[in-house]
Amino acid sequence: MKLAILVGLILVAAGVVYYLARQAMATYLRYRGTRVITCPESRSPAAVRVDVLDAVVGALRGSNEHRLADCSRWPERQACGQHCLEQVEGAPEGCLVRELLEGWYRDKSCALCHRAFRDVHWHDHKPCLINEEGRTAEWRDFQPERLPGVLETHQPVCWDCHVAETFRRTRPDRVVDRDRDSASA
Repeated sequence: MKLAILVGLILVAAGVVYYLARQAMATYLRYRGTRVITCPESRSPAAVRVDVLDAVVGALRGSNEHRLADCSRWPERQACGQHCLEQVEGAPEGCLVRELLEGWYRDKSCALCHRAFRDVHWHDHKPCLINEEGRTAEWRDFQPERLPGVLETHQPVCWDCHVAETFRRTRPDRVVDRDRDSASA
C-alpha cells in the first residue's frame, strides 16, 4: 500500500515538474531575442530585449507582466514606463529582428547574382546587404534599431556575392576580371 502511494506521489510530482518545465521553455522561446519596436515616447525605432528570466519566473507564478532587460534608448530613458512592451506582448514573434529579416528576404533575389533566397540560414552563410554605392555588409554591422531605415536603402545580397565583393574591395591586387567572351575562348 505504501509503495502504491509513493509511486502515485512520484507520478504527480513528475507531472508537475513536466508541466512547469514546459511552461518555462515556452515562455523562454516566446520572449528571447532582440526586437525592433516603435518607441511610444519618441515614435522612432528602438531595439529592446525582454528580461527573459523575469518572464519565465512570472509565468511559473501565473503573472503576465514583463519588463525590459535592455533598450537602445537606455541609459538616458531608463526610467520610462516601458509601454513598448504592449507591442511585444501583442506580437512577440512579429517584432523579432530575425522574423523581420526573414520576411524582408522572402520572395527576393540577390541583387548581384539574381539567385532567389529560399530558406534563410542564420547560423552560416547569412544573407547580407548592398548599399547604393555597391558596398556589401553583414547584419552585425548594423544596430537593430536602424533596421527599418536600412531595409529601405539597401538591397539583398547572398553570402557568396558578399564574400566575393568583400575580397574584391579589400584585395584588389589579387582580383583578375575577365570578360565572359574571352574566358570561354
